[in-house]
Amino acid sequence: MHQVVQAVILGLLIGGVYALMASGLTLVFGIMKVINVAQGALVILAAYLSYALFSHLHVDPFLSILIVTPAMFLLGVAVQLVFVRSLRGPDAPELSLLVTWALALGIEGVLSVVFKTTYRATNPSYADRSWDLFGYQVSVVRAFAFVASAILLGLLSLLLTRSRFGRAVRATVQNPTAATLLGVDANRVQTLSFGLGVSLAAAAGAVYGVIYPFNPGSHYDLISRLLSIVVLGGLGSLGGAVVASLAMGVIEAIVAVEVSPTWAAFSFFVVLLTFLLLRPQGIFGVRERTL
Repeated sequence: MHQVVQAVILGLLIGGVYALMASGLTLVFGIMKVINVAQGALVILAAYLSYALFSHLHVDPFLSILIVTPAMFLLGVAVQLVFVRSLRGPDAPELSLLVTWALALGIEGVLSVVFKTTYRATNPSYADRSWDLFGYQVSVVRAFAFVASAILLGLLSLLLTRSRFGRAVRATVQNPTAATLLGVDANRVQTLSFGLGVSLAAAAGAVYGVIYPFNPGSHYDLISRLLSIVVLGGLGSLGGAVVASLAMGVIEAIVAVEVSPTWAAFSFFVVLLTFLLLRPQGIFGVRERTL
């Protein structure tokens, strides 16, 4: 029982970081119906930027969030303007898969040339420290990452519910045509939202390298997990993405302890397929009716 509780604690801490990554992915899909399969590669790009800042300028990985996030926001805006904005019509979701996959491969190629393919890790002085709470070990890095993720997700929620931009986003999600008729600049909303989605990936990626070793190809496993989370939570649902991330993190950690670490990653897909058989629309998703 002690091992299970320890696994639940670890899973919740990791799930918070997954939630931050997945929130950007589901936000972009909810607004633009764009499936950004480059999200994992963008997380790894941010991890390398944080690693470079720490290695060469001795910037703490958590402080590097303040540098990496706005830089990646600008990159996201540029990607949307150059590659994504031109995707129109009923085939846009399928075309977005090809465009963003090409972007992911391009990022992987550049990182392979610059940093080679060896695994890297960001190792600040507190990387291996942990707290003993009631007999359970809590990793300092994972706890900080969870708190940072919770703060950023809270700020995202406030942005979407209390700001003019948030109202424009929600109007665009509900009915893009009506929103445009009411004066909402849909193109501007989509551009800023794509940049916001990339910046959320960057914030998580800035500390990803402290938690896990990574190389340019690490995005393959990462995007498969993020897509599983987004589908399980319900496409376009931020709340669903958060709940699914925490649940998946806990399940993965328990399977790693009770069964085998080898089966832990596969548990994502087992849970996803089992849940979708019972509720195809996901946790907070809704069924669409077509006439």
